[in-house]
Parts: sequence; structure tokens; C-alpha cells
Amino acid sequence: MPVRTAILLLTFTLSAHAQLSIEIARIAAHAHGRVGVACSLLGRDLDCNFHANEAFPMQSVYKLPIAMATLHAVEQGHLTLNQPVRFLPSDLIAPDQYSRLRDEQPHGNVDVPLEELLRLAVSESDGVASDILLRTLGGPAAADAYVRSLGIIGIHIVDTEKTLGREVKLEDRDSAQPRALVALLRLLADRSPLSPEHTQLLLGWMAASHTGDRRIRALLPPGTVVADKTGTSGTARNFTSATNDVGLITLPDGRKLALAVMVADSAAPAAVREHVIAQISQTIYAAAQRQPTH
Repeated sequence: MPVRTAILLLTFTLSAHAQLSIEIARIAAHAHGRVGVACSLLGRDLDCNFHANEAFPMQSVYKLPIAMATLHAVEQGHLTLNQPVRFLPSDLIAPDQYSRLRDEQPHGNVDVPLEELLRLAVSESDGVASDILLRTLGGPAAADAYVRSLGIIGIHIVDTEKTLGREVKLEDRDSAQPRALVALLRLLADRSPLSPEHTQLLLGWMAASHTGDRRIRALLPPGTVVADKTGTSGTARNFTSATNDVGLITLPDGRKLALAVMVADSAAPAAVREHVIAQISQTIYAAAQRQPTH
């Protein structure tokens, strides 16, 4: 490559990085809280890190690694997808926590196939289903250990949904760095620790979810495939602890853009918080297609 061309390419890349950082910071300011962003795309020098190494409360984002740990247990022969798992009365969570399973079976005492529990936890963010998965795995520590076994540092699974519903002040313990969540997504996309069949099953549940329709996917081109997992806390004293979305965006050329956008301690209304996530996602998506491939 001629020296002049190399210099121009470097100048363009540095300028693009600066513009992306400035734009992310500008959008993030509207959240009136802490915002963390990380992304990764193979073949692109895409620097979108914004407080990417800070810890943010995950809320239901943690159901993604919990599902991965459960599928790993299936592959190890400890569980099967079609096995019935008892929904015990002790699995019931607080009325203000979402659970379609609880709403349909308010007293528990029914058997639910493991595969359906996984689908409910990932696609519908069902809190009871997630807690049953954790109980089946042996508790939060088992899911946490699985994530660490993948070599990913910066994700902490400590509590059940039931515990978090009783002790809201504990929610900061179940935290993740945006950078770590992107590393998990990158692993899932490029060299999944799960079998191809289970990887596609998991990504299919994520893509079929509608909990994030106003977040990462909201401003992307129609038809863009987004396999994501959201997380949302309650609001207390006019502050919302967590409004998150993390996922894999399939670009027109078929490659996967891994993205995590997390909003914490925000005084902005829900619509504004979600729009911040949508705008940041749109900006990064556009930048990913503008930058030269290496």
C-alpha cells in the first residue's frame, strides 16, 4: 500500500473513531444517568467503548448466560430438553415481577418441559422460568461458574429473581461490564461453546423476542435480524436502576455485530431511555458499514 494511501486511511479511521465517540457521548447525555456501551465486529476497527469497563446492573440480561449454562448441562448429559421440571410453589416471585408462567399457573405444582422454560426465560424474560432453571442448575453460583469457565471476566450472577424482588438493593451484585457482555456475544457468534443446534435454538429465541422492540432494533433498517436480551429494573425515587439491551445484529453482508448498551441510575422517562439505546445502536450500525474492512 502506498504511504500516502496508508496515511489517508489512518486519518480516516482516526476521524471516524472520534466522530463515533462524540456521537455516542452526545446521545448518552439524554439518559441523565450512567450509560455503558461496547461493541465488536470482526474485520472492523470499530471503537465504540463508552464506560465499557464499568459495572452495570444486568437485571434480566443475566438470563442469557443462565440459558447458556443450562444448554451446556444438556450437552453434558445432566439434563434433557424434553424432561419435565416441577414448578414448585416456592418458585413463585413477587406480583410486580414478570412471569407468564406464574400468571397461567398461579399456584405452581405443575411440570414444565425444560425447553419451554428456556424459551420463556430468553424470549419472554419470564422470571419464574429463569429461577427454575437456576434451581435445576444448582443455584446462581453454578451459572456464574459456567461463565467464568468460558474465560470471561466481568459478569456476576449472584441472586435469583425471587431474591432480587425481595431485596432490590442487591441488584448491583448481579452486574456486568458492557465489554464482558460483548465478549460473551462474540463467543456465541464466532466459536460458540454450545453445539450448532443449541446455538441456533438460543439465537432463535432471542430473535423472536419482543421485549426490546423499542431498543437496539427500533431504528435499524426493516428486516434486520437482531438476537437480543433485555433487562429492566423498577423505578424508585424517580430513578431507574437499569434499562439494558445486548445482542447480535446481522449486517447485510451476514456478519454479526455484537453490541451492549446499558443505562443505569437514570432520571429520564422510559421512552427516553429506550430511545437512547435505539439511537446509539443506529449510530454504531451505520459506522460499522462505513468503515473499511481489514
